[in-house]
Amino acid sequence: MSTQEVALSALGMSWRKLMMWLFIVTDGLLFAGFLASYGFTRTASPSWPNQQEVFHLWFISLMTFVLISSSATMATAVAASKREDWATVRRMVLLTAAGGAAFLSMQAIEWLGLIREGVTMANNPWDVPAFGNYFFTITGFHGSHVVIGVLVLLNVLARTSAGKTTSEGVEIAGLYWHFVDLVWVFIFTCFYLI
Repeated sequence: MSTQEVALSALGMSWRKLMMWLFIVTDGLLFAGFLASYGFTRTASPSWPNQQEVFHLWFISLMTFVLISSSATMATAVAASKREDWATVRRMVLLTAAGGAAFLSMQAIEWLGLIREGVTMANNPWDVPAFGNYFFTITGFHGSHVVIGVLVLLNVLARTSAGKTTSEGVEIAGLYWHFVDLVWVFIFTCFYLI
């Protein structure tokens, strides 16, 4: 049995990539549970704060645009890694990490604005206690994923600069980053649009 055969799982992909896919599926189910719980509570509540009055939707749309754009730079990095164009990989991974950091900064601004208006995990000016709880839990949980993603990207950047990263390593980091972006699309839709 060759080294290549040992490295592949029964599904024909490396164990590293398979483990990332398993993580994405299980973490996706966790986010789905959070959003389903949010949807149930919101539907069962006699009233719910109007998003137009609570959020600055243009700002949230800008946050979303920045995060989705970082997915495009990550896809470019993955494609460049398959061509072994490591200079482009470093540039695109750095841009992706910068996009993630910008998203986190904007999320902090959004949180601080709501906290100044009196929104906490248990109270808010609209007298719907579950609103603040769900908002901070779900967006905070997602934000923690973005923080981890930025750290992973910085690690990929350092390893690429040292010539230690493989194309698969960049691809696995890309899988995680696209997952984080996709989850935000669902949060954006459920929390801010519907």
